[in-house]
Amino acid sequence: MLAPKKIKYRKMMKGRRTGLSYRGSEVNFGDYALMATQDGWITSRQIEAARVALTRQMKRQGRVWIRIFPDKPITKKPAETRMGKGKGSPEYWVAVVKPGRIMFEINGVGLETVKEALRLAGNKLPITTKIIAREGMDL
Repeated sequence: MLAPKKIKYRKMMKGRRTGLSYRGSEVNFGDYALMATQDGWITSRQIEAARVALTRQMKRQGRVWIRIFPDKPITKKPAETRMGKGKGSPEYWVAVVKPGRIMFEINGVGLETVKEALRLAGNKLPITTKIIAREGMDL
């Protein structure tokens, strides 16, 4: 699973997910990509599940780029704990995704394989997605 090696602060505030993603919103590496059309938190487990679905469908041909990284710690308090006594300990890591963000890019396989692989990967994620192509490529 993806997680940062070293961080400056153990805990982070919740933050807001309003607005569109301007950074990471163009296809730069591959020919086809999976773009977020909704905002949300994507856990490291969900990213890994989508990556496995992609590579299995592509039969380990071509190349996959993961354009998101889970760098936000999510804390949880233990079950049946009274209120107060501070913030809980970090449990897992998420990537904050806004609409327009490119999450996965692939290259080196046929168009039908691309469509099916990216559809399967999108089904593993908790947000709605769409498949896009690099400028000049047909979909």
